[in-house]
Amino acid sequence: MAEKKNELKEKLMYKAVNGYDSLSAAEEKKMTAYCEDYKKFLDNGKTERMCVKYCIKLAEEKGFKEYKAGMKLKAGDKVYYNNRGKAIMLAVIGTEKMDKGINLTAAHTDAPRLDLKPNPLYEDGELAYFKTHHYGGIRKYQWLSRTLELYGVVILADGSSVEVNIGADEGDPQFIIEDLLPHLGKASDKEPLNTAVKSEVLNILVGSRPIGKDSEKDRVKLGILKILNEKYGITEEDLISAELEIVPAGKARDIGFDRSLIAAYGHDDRVCAYAELAGLFDAKKFKKTGVCIFADKEEIGSMGVSGMQSQAFEWFIGDLCKGQKVDIRDCFANSFCVSADVTAAYDPNYAEVFEVRNDSKINHGVAFCKYTGHGGKSGASDASAEVVGKLRKIMNDNKVVWQMTQMGKNDQGGGGTVALYMANRNIDTIDAGVPVLSMHAPYETVAKFDCYMTYKCMKAVFES
Repeated sequence: MAEKKNELKEKLMYKAVNGYDSLSAAEEKKMTAYCEDYKKFLDNGKTERMCVKYCIKLAEEKGFKEYKAGMKLKAGDKVYYNNRGKAIMLAVIGTEKMDKGINLTAAHTDAPRLDLKPNPLYEDGELAYFKTHHYGGIRKYQWLSRTLELYGVVILADGSSVEVNIGADEGDPQFIIEDLLPHLGKASDKEPLNTAVKSEVLNILVGSRPIGKDSEKDRVKLGILKILNEKYGITEEDLISAELEIVPAGKARDIGFDRSLIAAYGHDDRVCAYAELAGLFDAKKFKKTGVCIFADKEEIGSMGVSGMQSQAFEWFIGDLCKGQKVDIRDCFANSFCVSADVTAAYDPNYAEVFEVRNDSKINHGVAFCKYTGHGGKSGASDASAEVVGKLRKIMNDNKVVWQMTQMGKNDQGGGGTVALYMANRNIDTIDAGVPVLSMHAPYETVAKFDCYMTYKCMKAVFES
C-alpha cells in the first residue's frame, strides 16, 4: 500500500528540487567553464557601453557582421545592429520566413549606479568632489565607504570623443564616498535607512592636493582639472557633454568554500544578457530567426532611444522583414519572447518579506515569472497559460532545470522588466531569468547552477 502511495505521489505531486541532486560530473564541468566565461563578461562590461563593445568583439569572433539597412540575408547569416553604442540586437536568420514569427530573448545591460551631474566638479573644505545623481533603484547607504571606478565618454568642444576608464587597472587610483563616523552619527542612527543618507551626500571624493598660491580659490579643483586636461584633454565645460558613470570597484569573485556562487556588480541583468548571448552563439539550428537583445534604460523605465520602448527595435526587425517581403505585424503576432531578467531569490535572513511557496530558490534552476508588477499585478504583462505551458514544455524536452517564481509577498514585493513592452507589440512574452540575492546592491550574488540553467534555457528557446 505504501509503495502505491509513493507511486501516486511521484505521479501527481509537484516538488521543486535542488539542481545539484541531478547534476552529472560532465554537466558540472560545462557549468564551471560557462561561469568562468561569464565572469570575464562581467569584468569587461562594467557599463552598458562596455557590454556592447565586448559583445561585438565576441560576436565578430563567431562570424557576426554589422547589419546595414537593406542588407541581403539568407538562412544561417549572422548579423548585429549596434544602437548608438548603448544597446545591441543580434540575429541569426532562420530557415522559415519571418511571417511565421521569430524567437526573441530580451535582457538589459544597464545597472543601478551613480551618474555625474552636468556640473559635477566642486571644492569644499579644501577637498575636491564630483556631485552625482543616482540611476535606478539603489539603497544609498550601500554606496558609502567603498572603492569606486569611473567609466564613460566625454564629448569635447571640437566634437571628438574621449573614453574615460579609471579604477580597473592595478595602478589606477579609485574613488570613494565618505561615511559619517559613529561618534557623530547618533542623530542619523535614529532615521530610517532610506532617509538616513540623503541623495545630495553621495558626493565622490576625487582629490585633496592644491596647486597655485595660498591666496587663490579652488586650488584643489584646479589641480583635478589639470590632471584631467593632461590625460584626456578635458576642460570643465567638456564635463557638461559627458556621460560618466560611477560603479563599484572590483572583479567578479567566487563565493563560498565550495565556490558555488558568484558575487559581482551588475548581475541584474548582465547574468541574463550573457546567457542569451551564449545561447545564441551555441544554438545548433534555427528554424525561426533568433534575436538576442541587450537593452538599455530598463532600470529607469526603458525610455529613450536605447531603451526597449524605442522604435530602434521596430526599425531593425522591420528591415529584416522587409528583406523577406514580410509584414512586421505578422512577424510580431507569431513571435515568442523570453524577457530575460533576474528575480529575487528567497533569503532566509529576511524571510518575513518572501512568500516561500512561490518565490525562487538558489540552485533550483532558471526561474519563470508569469507576472511582475506591483500589488494587483499593476504594470505586468501577465503571461497566458499557453505561453507558460510552451516554455515549460521546451524546458522539459531539453532537460533544463526550472522553477516558477514571483517577487515577494503581494503587499511588499514587485518589480518590472521589459516584458510589458514586448507584449504591447503583440508578442507572446514571459519573464525567465536567474534568482539573485542582494538585488540592486553594489555587489549581488547568484548561483552558478542557476546561471548555467538560464543559458541552457535561452539556447533551447532559440532551437525550438
